[in-house]
Amino acid sequence: MSPFIIIPVVFVAVVTLIAAVGAMLASNRATQAEDRLDLLTGASSSSSMKGQEGTSLLASGADEGKTASADFLNRFGDIHRFLSQANVSITAAQFLAATLGLGAVGALIIFALGLPIFFAPLAAAVLGAIPFCFVFIARKRRIGAFARQLPDALELISRALRAGHSLASGFSLVGDEMSQPIAGEFARCYEEQNLGIPLEEALEGMTERVPNLDLRFFSTAVILQRQTGGDLAEILDKIGHLVRERFQVYGQIQALTGEGRLSGIVLLSLPPVLFVVMFRLNPDYVMVLFTDEIGKLLLTGAVFMQLLGAVVIKKIINIKV
Repeated sequence: MSPFIIIPVVFVAVVTLIAAVGAMLASNRATQAEDRLDLLTGASSSSSMKGQEGTSLLASGADEGKTASADFLNRFGDIHRFLSQANVSITAAQFLAATLGLGAVGALIIFALGLPIFFAPLAAAVLGAIPFCFVFIARKRRIGAFARQLPDALELISRALRAGHSLASGFSLVGDEMSQPIAGEFARCYEEQNLGIPLEEALEGMTERVPNLDLRFFSTAVILQRQTGGDLAEILDKIGHLVRERFQVYGQIQALTGEGRLSGIVLLSLPPVLFVVMFRLNPDYVMVLFTDEIGKLLLTGAVFMQLLGAVVIKKIINIKV
């Protein structure tokens, strides 16, 4: 391979990797008291604008959305909400730096191993997707743990109401007695009320941080009860019973679709694994797919059919409860 190609690629990869590591290891120099004052000051100016995002006095990183990296990532979705739902201690700039750095490392590995250059974008995409996959898995685990804890939390609030405590005291009790992540969310909602935020806005913020349908039911029930009245303890008991029944049905569905999920994993992983094995044993035999025109058409069709099969299998085994 020509050194005129390798040298610029190596330089760009090393610089990007150094920038990514520097961004990930950068420490916040502000003290905790200064952070609290900054948050209070930043939120107080927008507290009069009802319904505007970021009104929570305890929300972290309220000014981060103004950075260039955050603006770039926000074009593909609300990156702040995505990171907050995963409860990861990284900023949008660190997330972007890690993605670009790992992507450059993937391309550099292809050049270092002397593999064909058309593998470089694929390797860059695979390694560059690692930060997104990490945050996505952390988000999924956190939301799943919250959903499993929600019935117990609703029962705890219901018992507190029957014992004569207020709803806010029930939130505080969940934050003190239960474990994360539900304890942190309810404790945050309780602190937001103490700082003057209306209960409706505090509950709306919690449903945005934890996109759970059962939590949305709970939030709607609380808001309606405050407006129209009624026995909130009984409503919470019914919602908790509904959530437990839904988990039971979901477990049965997971057991019945286990064979389909395993078949999907085997069928989707077999062609790439076989391609790597054949490329290792006989590279010339595999390279026909990239050099011959008919081979390129066959490879494109195979990739398309593979993706179509993944979508079909996903639709079959994904049964919403």
